Amino acid sequence: MLKVADRSEAARVLSGLTLGFASDPFMRWLYPDPNAFLANFPRAMDLFGGRAFEQGSAYRNDDFTAGALWLPPEIHPDEETLVAHFEQTVAPEKHAALFATFEQMDRFHPDAPCWHLAFIAVDPARQGKGLGAALLREGLRQCDREGQPAYLESTNPMNLSLYKRFGFEEMGVIEADPAPPLFPMFRPAR
Repeated sequence: MLKVADRSEAARVLSGLTLGFASDPFMRWLYPDPNAFLANFPRAMDLFGGRAFEQGSAYRNDDFTAGALWLPPEIHPDEETLVAHFEQTVAPEKHAALFATFEQMDRFHPDAPCWHLAFIAVDPARQGKGLGAALLREGLRQCDREGQPAYLESTNPMNLSLYKRFGFEEMGVIEADPAPPLFPMFRPAR
């Protein structure tokens, strides 16, 4: 059963999400060292998608092994603090590719209001049980109630088929060598 998570549950939700991103190509390129990943990735997620906790659009399952952070239309990441966090925690030789990735993300992000799926993940020990699909379904219900489109950037090509099953379409590829590619995807309003 899915529940809305509030700020008091953020640490537990972010811990579950972190496990789900443990083998993500882009996130592990940012933080290849396990200690650096565990120390820095949860804060990066919170800065990028954590405003979902205050908006009532952060979802979790009962045991916090699956979660999603949806940013409502007109609610955006804390970009200034996020950039500063990455400057301090990501190896300097990766900065050019990382910030080129951000520039491309900005170009793909729709200008019109839309819901932005900032993060969705399931603990590897619980994957394959429909939890990711349930999280997507829940967030898209909100989009559809409001007649709003949805947008995401997939950092893992293995997840593209799941998103496509829910009506997302690829918009292109975000590439900034040597960073792994990202896949911006859009789902029209329904």
